Amino acid sequence: MKKITSYFAMLLMATILLSGFKSTAQDNLDTAKSEFGLLVQYLEENGNFINTEAPALVLAEEIKENLANKKYLVIDTRSESWFAYGHIKNSVNVAPAELLNYFEKKITPANFDKITIVCYSGQAAAYYTSLLRLAGYNNAYSLKWGMSSWSDEFAEKMWVKNSTNLYADKLQTTSNEMPAIGELPILKTGKTDPKEILNERLKGAFAKPYSEFIVKTDSVFKNPSAFYIVNYVNGEKYNFGHIEGAVKYEPKASLSSATNLYTIPSNKKVLVNCSTGQSAAYVVAYLHVLGYDVSNLAYGSNSFMNAILVEKGWDGFSAKEIKNFPIVE
Repeated sequence: MKKITSYFAMLLMATILLSGFKSTAQDNLDTAKSEFGLLVQYLEENGNFINTEAPALVLAEEIKENLANKKYLVIDTRSESWFAYGHIKNSVNVAPAELLNYFEKKITPANFDKITIVCYSGQAAAYYTSLLRLAGYNNAYSLKWGMSSWSDEFAEKMWVKNSTNLYADKLQTTSNEMPAIGELPILKTGKTDPKEILNERLKGAFAKPYSEFIVKTDSVFKNPSAFYIVNYVNGEKYNFGHIEGAVKYEPKASLSSATNLYTIPSNKKVLVNCSTGQSAAYVVAYLHVLGYDVSNLAYGSNSFMNAILVEKGWDGFSAKEIKNFPIVE
């Protein structure tokens, strides 16, 4: 009888333990049905921009060819003083925090074929363009390399200065596995309609200066374990070499609920890295809206292995990216 009792006790304990594991997994899935889950579903059902089109980049040559085209609008988000120092002809100066209001109340976005957001290096513009795309403005783009591609006066202070090879010999070549699904972000907008949740998250995202999302290369290489590093590149680039601990997430494939989005931890600082920091900025905007604690590696891999990127044609910044087009003072 004691053996039978002991057997049933063990069986009961096993059942409790198994149900506990199932509960934990189920809790995660239930979390995906909360504000976070509603928002993910809404964004994926309405364009799924980050997994289909991002990044939305325009080259300086295209802007130059359309300076007289009234269907092309260029919005320069740099400071008033830098705009006054020199800008693209016919461009308008709008502070980043005012962009959403400008789109909603100052212009009729549908009247333009392309609205290109411009900044110093292309990274902040990519972040804000991503937010605009999430807001439904599908004709929003960012200028690749920013004003650094327009004139060497700007490039010298940005891309030329920050393209280095400081850590090209410190790369890891072994792969790092994605973690299992953990806790997902918890959003507290108080809204139940996904569009209203998105609007609330976008307001907060536009209000936060992009500078607060930037992490510099030195701090990452000195302590890579302080971050969960999303290496947003293809397999060839990842396998050649990456920051220690970085995990590969395939562009336009890995950030959906059906693939690997839920593997990104919500309880750790997430750092996104790509070759230029521009594709990464699009991702940073998306993940921030979803509630992740996320940052961008300034100037991407160009900040530590520029010569390799240039040699291999992997979006390495070089003098050929600077077009030296006329600027208006």
